[in-house]
Amino acid sequence: MNPIYHQAKFISSAPHIRYAPIDAGSEVAFAGRSNAGKSSAINMLTRQNALARTSKTPGRTQLLNFFEINESQRFVDLPGYGFAKVPLAVKKDWHAMMEMYLAQRESLCGIILVMDIRHPLTDFDWQMLEWAQHRELAVHILLTKADKLNYGVAKNTLLAVQKELAVLNSTVTLQLFSALKKVGMDEVHVAIDRLFAAAKDQSETINSMALADGE
Repeated sequence: MNPIYHQAKFISSAPHIRYAPIDAGSEVAFAGRSNAGKSSAINMLTRQNALARTSKTPGRTQLLNFFEINESQRFVDLPGYGFAKVPLAVKKDWHAMMEMYLAQRESLCGIILVMDIRHPLTDFDWQMLEWAQHRELAVHILLTKADKLNYGVAKNTLLAVQKELAVLNSTVTLQLFSALKKVGMDEVHVAIDRLFAAAKDQSETINSMALADGE
């Protein structure tokens, strides 16, 4: 378990990518359908009960919320989608904002895609996976609320989702997760470590190539 994530702190909310923090360093974004347990996952990961706002009202998160881990690493809580009882025009705005963020944010290095294990791979989830594939972004899936199913059923669901993901041309990892029962905490820490490490390696490679070209 990497304790560095426990020091995460909220830095800003943005209604549009133009108001986001400077596009530097690396970011791991948390995405998922409203009420899938995204905010609970962030709070569990950081060991802070109220870092990300949780609500029994789906669709509360309507902004890009940025959390600083250190001067070069951040978490981003993306707007939940698909469940909220809001006007269609608002949903379209959320959709456009997320699409712009995913397409344009250079510091984005990976996505934690949160799915309720009882309702995995919705149309929205597939769209997120397609966006990530287009950007060549690594994705790690949390099948949340795993405590709602017995272990055998949960494990079979994980294997079924894994089989469906085989159609993608990119590697997607996944795990069982429960914020309530603290299932999968170490595994998600390792996954996020891997995302940030890959971003660092890529940045160092680009810098080395730039130096070599300048010689």
